[in-house]
This record gives sequence, structure tokens and C-alpha cells, in this order.
Amino acid sequence: MKNLFVKIAAVGLLMLAPAVAQAAEGYSTANVNMRAGPSTRYPAVAVIPAGSSVEIRGCLSDVNWCDVEFYGGRGWVSGQYVQALYQQRRVYVGPQYYRPLGIPMIRFSVDNYWDRYYRNRDFYRDRDRWSRGPDYYYRDRDNRDRDRDRDNRDRDRNWRERDGDRDGRDRDRDWRDDNQRDDRQRGDRQRGERQRDDRRGDDRRPDRRDFDCRPGDPSCDE
Repeated sequence: MKNLFVKIAAVGLLMLAPAVAQAAEGYSTANVNMRAGPSTRYPAVAVIPAGSSVEIRGCLSDVNWCDVEFYGGRGWVSGQYVQALYQQRRVYVGPQYYRPLGIPMIRFSVDNYWDRYYRNRDFYRDRDRWSRGPDYYYRDRDNRDRDRDRDNRDRDRNWRERDGDRDGRDRDRDWRDDNQRDDRQRGDRQRGERQRDDRRGDDRRPDRRDFDCRPGDPSCDE
């Protein structure tokens, strides 16, 4: 029974060894972004200079993107920017070379991958949206931007309407003030005219002596 357990453990180690050891050394062919996922729409986490050595940890089977390690950091790079040494020559990493180069085919999961490598990154807080795919994330962000723009336009329209109402009220108040000022000015002119008429009437009023003088009164001779 003890020997049976030893054999099972040995078989298990043999099965795990290739998976752990499978990887390939590659070289970047340009200054390329290492991204948080297998798409140019995922956030960039580093820039790999042209000619730098990277460790290829695995590649996707459906699209030509590979999970690479660069100076202790992990991320994804398109296979069209990574070459590997195959039969004494460098070839661009593609599905036809995965098996000969010892590169495992893997899957990508935002939840597992980001939990492992990007917990301290700013974009990690949006992991739930990114987990639905970059297209969904950007569509959701575009919708939020449109909603925000619409809200801003609504606020601008409301402000313009309020400003228009205020301007209208100001014009009405100015118009009333002008009318009241005109009324006051007309009233002042009318009062001034009446006062002038009264003064002219006073000037035309006969002297009191004309009424008090009687025939034979000496004052009439003055």
C-alpha cells in the first residue's frame, strides 16, 4: 500500500512538472505596451523596450496574444510583437509554434488574473466592469459619458432658461421703472406749468387800490 502511494505521488509530480516548466524565452520586436488583458483596449501596465527579453508563460488558442513576464511584472502582448528562437532562427510567436516551443495554451480570466497581479493598480477598482470584456467596459463608459453630457446640456439649458427669465424680469422691471420715471417727470412738468400759470395769474391780478379807491378819495390821485 505504501509503495502504491509513492507511485501515485511520483506520477502526479511528473504530470505537474511539464506544466510548471512549460514556457519559452521571447524577444520584443518593438517598444510595445504590456497590457492587463489580451486586447489593445485593456489598460497598459508597462512598456517593453524593443529587443528586451520576456518569458512567455502561455498564449491563447483563439487569438494571437500571450501572457508574458517582464522584470517580475506580468501582462499580455500580441504575438506579432514577440519572437522566439526556433531551430536556430527567430520566428514570430503564433499557434503553429506553441507546441514546438513548449508554450502552453491558456485561458484568460479578468477575476483570477487581476486578483493575482493587479490588486494595487488604479484600474482594479473597475474589475467588475472589465470582467465583462473591454467592449462592454468602453460601451458602458461611453453610455456614462453620454448621460453626463446630456445632464450637462440639460443643466446648461435650464441655466439659459433661468437667465432668460431673469433677463425678462429685469427688462420688465426696467420698463416699469422707465414708465414710473416718465410719469414722475410728466407730473413734475405739469406741476411746474401750473405753478407758472399761478404766478402769471398773480402778476395779472389788479392792484388792491383799484378796488379800495372811491371818488373823492385822495389816495386815488396817487
